[in-house]
Amino acid sequence: MKNHLTALGLSTILLAGCMGSDAELAGALIGGAAGALTAEAIGSSDEWVILAGLIGAGAGVLVARNSRTGDCAYSDGAGGYYRAACP
Repeated sequence: MKNHLTALGLSTILLAGCMGSDAELAGALIGGAAGALTAEAIGSSDEWVILAGLIGAGAGVLVARNSRTGDCAYSDGAGGYYRAACP
């Protein structure tokens, strides 16, 4: 398990290294850690812990990016989304 978490941490840092700001890097690290720790806490298999960590990292980057731009995504009622300023 320790090797999987090390691999997850390294892949998260590499993923975040492609991002443009420190906030996005922090979002990736926090989101990845939160996803992996949550999956570990509920007793998921190693593969699910890694997957949850990667999904959490991606979500963390998006939250950080949206916080920077002030944009939010809203449903258009027809199955699509549009961007507009957050309330």
